[in-house]
Amino acid sequence: MSDTRRRALVTGGSGDLGGAICMQLAAAGLHVIVHANSNHDRAEAVAARIRETGGDAEAVAFDVADGNASRSAIEQLLASGPIQVVVNNAGIHDDAPMAGMSEAQWKRVIDVSLHGFFHVTQPLLLPMARTRWGRIVSVSSVAAVLGNRGQTNYAAAKAALHGATKSLAREMASRGITANVVAPGVIAGRMAQQTFTEDAIRQMVPAARAGRPEEVAALVTFLCSEAAGYINGQVIGIDGGMS
Repeated sequence: MSDTRRRALVTGGSGDLGGAICMQLAAAGLHVIVHANSNHDRAEAVAARIRETGGDAEAVAFDVADGNASRSAIEQLLASGPIQVVVNNAGIHDDAPMAGMSEAQWKRVIDVSLHGFFHVTQPLLLPMARTRWGRIVSVSSVAAVLGNRGQTNYAAAKAALHGATKSLAREMASRGITANVVAPGVIAGRMAQQTFTEDAIRQMVPAARAGRPEEVAALVTFLCSEAAGYINGQVIGIDGGMS
């Protein structure tokens, strides 16, 4: 790894969207740490793809909902130097109408998206602040803006990231650190295929198509760049006109 190459941690980096984000950050010249929850092989496959195309990457696996496991993993990563870019992309769905939703469904979704944001981001802040430069981008959802039937847990978890990010932006701005949210709509991939038909997408989305993971990754990569230094505390929709 080049000593001058900034390091980026992407949680949920082994999935469709996370993988696209990892690839574009690496193409922009960052050393990318590809995170998976438990499947280290999937994260390593993304890291290997990055290395094959001339980029720098490594893989890591831990459960972001587990505070102790997250802190231990991040301490090991920080032993090699600060991480100046973090993309909080980890998240899960466990959909049900709230009237029929179990407490376990409610808590697990919030544990991953919201508590995971804290477990990963908090230990990175002081080392990042000492470098006087950082980028924090959290991936939310159009569901956090509009609501969605069957997703009170998911919408609550993602909407909480909006308030947390706006507050964090105010806390860290004087240290050259920005914190922003991107809120994708229907994005092509396994999750969208399982949830929506093409006809349903055409009816729901003014653009009449699903977004591509690469389109979201391009926005995330820009927000992680030098050029985006004055964009801070924002929630940016990327949803084909849904919101």
